[in-house]
Amino acid sequence: MIARKMAALLAAAALVLTGCGAGTGAGGTGTPDPAGELTVALQFPPRADYAFDADDGARLQSLGVAETLTTVDADARPAPMLATAWEQQGNAWRVTLRQDVRFHDGTPLTPDAVVTALRYVAGVEAPPRAIRGIGFAVTPDGADAVRITTTEPDPVMPLRLSSGNLGILAPAAYAGGGAPAYLRTATGPFVLDSVSGADSAQLVRNDDYWGEPAGAARVTVRYVEDPQARALAIQAGDVQFAEGLPQAQLAQVRAAGAEVVEYPNARTVPLQLNQSATPFSDLRVRRAVTAALDRPVLAQQVLAGGAAPAADLFGAAVPWGETAPPPGADVARARQLLAEAGYTEQNPLTVRLWTFPNRPELPALANAIQAMLGAAGMKVDITVGNYEAQEPKVLAGDYDMFLNSRSYLSDFPDAASTLTSDYTCDGSYAIDQYCNPAYDALVDRLNSTEDPAVRQQLFGEAAAMLTRDAVGVMVVHPRNTAVLRGATGFVPDPLQIRPVLPQLSPTTG
Repeated sequence: MIARKMAALLAAAALVLTGCGAGTGAGGTGTPDPAGELTVALQFPPRADYAFDADDGARLQSLGVAETLTTVDADARPAPMLATAWEQQGNAWRVTLRQDVRFHDGTPLTPDAVVTALRYVAGVEAPPRAIRGIGFAVTPDGADAVRITTTEPDPVMPLRLSSGNLGILAPAAYAGGGAPAYLRTATGPFVLDSVSGADSAQLVRNDDYWGEPAGAARVTVRYVEDPQARALAIQAGDVQFAEGLPQAQLAQVRAAGAEVVEYPNARTVPLQLNQSATPFSDLRVRRAVTAALDRPVLAQQVLAGGAAPAADLFGAAVPWGETAPPPGADVARARQLLAEAGYTEQNPLTVRLWTFPNRPELPALANAIQAMLGAAGMKVDITVGNYEAQEPKVLAGDYDMFLNSRSYLSDFPDAASTLTSDYTCDGSYAIDQYCNPAYDALVDRLNSTEDPAVRQQLFGEAAAMLTRDAVGVMVVHPRNTAVLRGATGFVPDPLQIRPVLPQLSPTTG
């Protein structure tokens, strides 16, 4: 099936790129037992009762409960899911639906059912970001298709439709007039049988699934936000799968006989530099900061291998990312550039570095960056504060350096949104205060480019321009982790589109 083929390709790519993971990299030993049950510990609980107009929609997708019209393949290109084909017609797309699909309540997948589901989510007060602000509308188009229109021609609609917020539920789910009823109304390999708030959920295999069946008969999902608690649950044998364990816990769970799989994450930690004011309006100073930082040391030593050093904005999680490591520090070059900009021992440069503790790697990186920049003659004052309080100031250009953590894919696997919001002259999240008409012209070409290969080429060109202009320093790309003990079959998905749980099987022996 498409989903399993995509999973295998993603696994091979991820493990080759990172060189991480024990054993097979797919997790676990023993004989798969498809009639058995699993208990898993997941790190992100539902915050809004699995609402599709919130980020919880992606949770239903990752559980293998709700499905979208499309998914993506190993090259981050659209692939069939509940839809089998799509064709652009001006500012519209005709999307052909898969035949012989039934919802968990037994009703068939029809164009009217898809229209009901997508009209609901498009009509809420704050529609999902994947379709917000584009004039999204949907109507039936014959017996086997729907027609989706937008205000302007949209080249990436098939990728938008892979967003977990656009899951399709049975018409009965929307009959109550409020939030859709998600229990036993989706199409996925698992049926969501019951939930206990934000604490747990019960899944059972969908024996009438249109594709390859789930690898376990039943799954108990526990939402465990504390990473230490997830590690202890694996060690105690209380769960057979856990996600998101930090490096400090990995040796312990390996010693308990668990398998650890590490794989790329579509996220970058950038050291953002305020180009709207001195000193970072000077390209030489920005390049001096880049030369002073030893990014391989930050990734391998400061973060104990929990990240890959970043050579540019994109990393190994996407096919267009740069996987070659950046060079180490060149302190002599950094000092030379600072001197050319007028900063010497007699006139040293002092700057403020802000960051926040929500992501625990950031304060540790900030301290190491302070030391590296100090070795090049730059004095750095660190403030670790509340992100919500910092954000208005950094967006207004009232800062020097800001150590951030940023996903470079926004709700679906296309980088145009991030490249636009973060780096164009009128970007809504342009913390670096970068404004280059040549860059804006390059990004504007994406609005009329449908071919995924050409789009990905443009992504790479945009990232290279950011590197040449020293638009901040892309420091590291954090890695994801998954741990299995008593389960097998896990295949990493750096894009976080493919369902996590249906591939898992309990093991015996």
